[in-house]
Amino acid sequence: MGVLDFLANGFATALQWQNLLFAFVGVLIGTAVGVLPGIGPMSGVALLIPVTASMTGGLSPEEAATSSIILLAGVYYGAMYGGSTTSILLNTPGESSSVVTTLDGYQMARQGRAGAALSIAAIGSFAAGVFSLVALVFLAGPLSDAAIRFGPADYFSLMLLGLAAVSGLAGKSMTKALIMTVFGLLLATIGMDSVSGVARFTYDQPVLYSGLEFLTVAVGLFALGEVFKTILERDYASGEVTKVGRILPTRQDLKDSAGPIARGSVLGFFIGILPGAGATLASFFSYIMEKKISKNPAKFGTGAIEGVAAPESANNAASGGAMIPLLTLGIPGSGTTAILMGALIMYNIQPGPLLFDEHPQVAWGLIASMFIGNLMLLVLNMPLVKVFAKIIETPAKYLLPIIIAISVFGVYAVQANTFDLMLLMGCGLAGYYLSRHDFPLAPLVLGLVLGPMIENNMRRALTTSNGDFSIFLEKPLSAVFLIGAVLWIVIPLLLKLRGRKVLVSEEG
Repeated sequence: MGVLDFLANGFATALQWQNLLFAFVGVLIGTAVGVLPGIGPMSGVALLIPVTASMTGGLSPEEAATSSIILLAGVYYGAMYGGSTTSILLNTPGESSSVVTTLDGYQMARQGRAGAALSIAAIGSFAAGVFSLVALVFLAGPLSDAAIRFGPADYFSLMLLGLAAVSGLAGKSMTKALIMTVFGLLLATIGMDSVSGVARFTYDQPVLYSGLEFLTVAVGLFALGEVFKTILERDYASGEVTKVGRILPTRQDLKDSAGPIARGSVLGFFIGILPGAGATLASFFSYIMEKKISKNPAKFGTGAIEGVAAPESANNAASGGAMIPLLTLGIPGSGTTAILMGALIMYNIQPGPLLFDEHPQVAWGLIASMFIGNLMLLVLNMPLVKVFAKIIETPAKYLLPIIIAISVFGVYAVQANTFDLMLLMGCGLAGYYLSRHDFPLAPLVLGLVLGPMIENNMRRALTTSNGDFSIFLEKPLSAVFLIGAVLWIVIPLLLKLRGRKVLVSEEG
């Protein structure tokens, strides 16, 4: 079967009525998550994992995994669309990848052109989303075929590269990011060792024998942590929302935006593939590039439509690009894709080179649903943008109890024990404390998800080499990945020491 045959089968899966409904709900909630300042895609995806697990209870494991991941991925790329709304109307980005959109988007809104800015953001996001999906379709097969030849040593080094990439660019302090990475790896060691059968850090407590549940930790850190932050810091402020006015862009707007959308899509896609870079860096780089090549760079920051079209295209293309290392190599490149990977593992689906052979329904169904979801987002965002603008005014007193209820009932519905509820509260408090002191949470989640796989591949590699660690340097591919990991940590460090400014991924 060729790529197009697999894609046709994927569309057959994605067009089933329940999957269409899951995609629609996912992109609708994703847009709302993007619109609401404070709730990022990581919190939104983590919060909905237990909800999807309950909703797919009657389906077979393969069907349940497909439907769940379709909804969760919809939240991820839907948030990229929604994030621009608050940037343009309120001068407050809904999530970190829309920070740069505020520079020109809010100025356009003040000039009475909010509708044109919002519609160009939606059109750019749609074009970029479709471009990144077409590239994903044609790159997924060759990359999976290449990755299938990887040995345990190559995989171990590739995962270290993934950890180093996310830690090297996450948050404001690399030391804090590395501390969180090691903390995540340590948490992953709790439980029964699958090889020797020895209980590690369980203190004779049976609830710890199976280790810490990823779902509970993720929901506590991201969703409850955000709730505690809003309550304890009284962060309820919502500014004055600018009126939207005429929605459709003029012919000149479309002409001015075509180039930035095309360049932003290509740049965003390739930045999205890089582990650790993510949508935030993609939007910054595309904005900087447009300003550099513009004949009139002075207009940027005063309401230039190119300053909205380029970053909004780039952040959506990056979210599509980030699915490539996740689906083909099993390496999440960002915090949100780490949570998506944790969700797939919950359903006993291992992302990686074998995903397309062993679970084609999940992999191609997801890719096809993203085409449909992007179309749904364009239809939703153009005529309903005024409705989404109203969501910004939702008072925190209604929103916070809903998040707490979904977190507590969702985790209990999946785990059904009181220990996980206590762990949920503990992780919520830890999430608040850590984010308040600028400790990035994405490296911790990544360490928790990748920890067992890193350990497993390291053991397998050392078994084949009779305990000789030099195997990681003797294998050429493994050595290249290790050198890449070291450079990813050392280069930003050297740049900082020389007084250069290093752009970091705020998603961490």
